[in-house]
Amino acid sequence: MFERIKVKKLNDHIYLMDDNGEATGYLVVGDKKALVIDTMNGSENVYDVVRTLTDLPLMVVNTHGHCDHIFGNVYFDEAYMNPDDSEVAKEHMAFPEFVELCKKRNLYMPPFKPLKDGDVIELGGLTLDIISLPGHTPGGICLLLKEDRILFTGDGINHGLWMQLKESKMLKELLNNLDKIMYVTKEADYILHGHAQEVDNISLITALRDGVANLIETKGEGDKDYEWFGGVDKQHPFGDGKSAICYSIDKL
Repeated sequence: MFERIKVKKLNDHIYLMDDNGEATGYLVVGDKKALVIDTMNGSENVYDVVRTLTDLPLMVVNTHGHCDHIFGNVYFDEAYMNPDDSEVAKEHMAFPEFVELCKKRNLYMPPFKPLKDGDVIELGGLTLDIISLPGHTPGGICLLLKEDRILFTGDGINHGLWMQLKESKMLKELLNNLDKIMYVTKEADYILHGHAQEVDNISLITALRDGVANLIETKGEGDKDYEWFGGVDKQHPFGDGKSAICYSIDKL
């Protein structure tokens, strides 16, 4: 039915939406309303996808302001995001290909409504706490689904953490912010991040935290180059060795 977005049901009320292997969004369905976490690339109508799954009132939350998490907002009336990522979102919304897509389809970005650390989202039988995690971007957030003990992390915690971007925080600041949220390892059992195909164990947070600490301590000695569309930076392996923190030298 849909060419790009494929849906996988994870349990009775959580759906994973994979956008052509490029980004992942989620739908969490409560008794009274449903929550869309990240809207992916915008190339396909994610609202129509969601409406095949629920007819409840919808709320949209963006974990951060990067294009592959917010561009699908054009199919909704509003979305919530930490205002600390407003400048990041503004920059991405000015990408020529996105501007052209909006003109071609007569779409526009709805306004962002503010969301902050400590806010609580009630869906009816399901509760999500907003947890701030500046690092990958200044306004990154996680959402803790208490009843299922699942932490949605966007790109802030994953197996390939990008810290080489100009908007990314210094690695020491990221370490400090990870230390602040380590309590979630006692409140959640699983992680669903912004490019996942299935759940990760909550131990990913600890592995990442320790990896960042090791990177700072070793100053990246022996780390290999990391090539991406923005140039060449460095990558520091952590955890199982298949995971890596991508960083630029000026973030150390």
